Amino acid sequence: MAMPAYRGRFAPTPSGPLHFGSLVAALGSYLEARSHDGAWLLRIEDVDPPRVAAGSADAILHTLEAFGFEWDGPVMYQSRRGEAYRAAVDELWHLGLVYACACSRKQLSEVARRGVDGPVYPGTCRTRQHADRALAQRFRVPDSRVIFHDNLLGHVACNVASECGDFVLRRADGIYSYQLAVVVDDAEQGVSHVVRGADLLTSTPRQIVLQQALDLPTPAYLHLPVAFDEQGAKLSKQTLAQPVESASPLAALRAAARFLGLALPADIDTSAGFWQAALAAWPGHSPPPIRGRRPNPCNP
Repeated sequence: MAMPAYRGRFAPTPSGPLHFGSLVAALGSYLEARSHDGAWLLRIEDVDPPRVAAGSADAILHTLEAFGFEWDGPVMYQSRRGEAYRAAVDELWHLGLVYACACSRKQLSEVARRGVDGPVYPGTCRTRQHADRALAQRFRVPDSRVIFHDNLLGHVACNVASECGDFVLRRADGIYSYQLAVVVDDAEQGVSHVVRGADLLTSTPRQIVLQQALDLPTPAYLHLPVAFDEQGAKLSKQTLAQPVESASPLAALRAAARFLGLALPADIDTSAGFWQAALAAWPGHSPPPIRGRRPNPCNP
């Protein structure tokens, strides 16, 4: 049987229970995939052990199941994918696109300038010939503009060299980076469309240059509006966002649908009724524009 032309995914980090911001991303990606008769895959992004909260991966899966999400195929866990990430770094190393970096965070804080998503690496170790592969492994980004079309935000362009700089693929402690893991895993799972929060827009140009370097396909992208708390901070585990209640999913599902601008009948009183109405209303629907300052990676 041929794979669906549309393959989307939801990829939460198990640093705590599922909160409203993550539910919005899950709902948007799920409805977009199902409206295209596509597959919806689930990946647990536990590549960074210090960020993982014990039991949270199972709790997230339980909550998604209780809310009525149905994913296709087995769940992928990044913590089990180390060999694939190592092979990708080795390939880039042999292509001359990765170099060992001995810079400490303290050194970088003193010389790096601020970019779109943190300090821009000044290239200190680019020309040094460190032979120690146990050092951090840094990707040599091309000095060119990355241009892509976001299906909600429109045209986006970024010079990754000047706005982000060379970035780490594997830390000195052996932990692989989010950017690398996402690129390798999206290709492994055959992801054709990425629907996620706009807080990750600044990651997209870096992931695209990695895809190009590894000769991997670039998915289509759609970055959804991000939910904020009353103080204007993005809802996240770090801002102590409250978990959604798996015992009463309907209220949270309706709130997430409203946040995405989806108009549903007022008399829906069951989760099954919600999904029937949401799936009927989503095709052709466009989420509302991002509120406040748009998180541009560079110059859209």
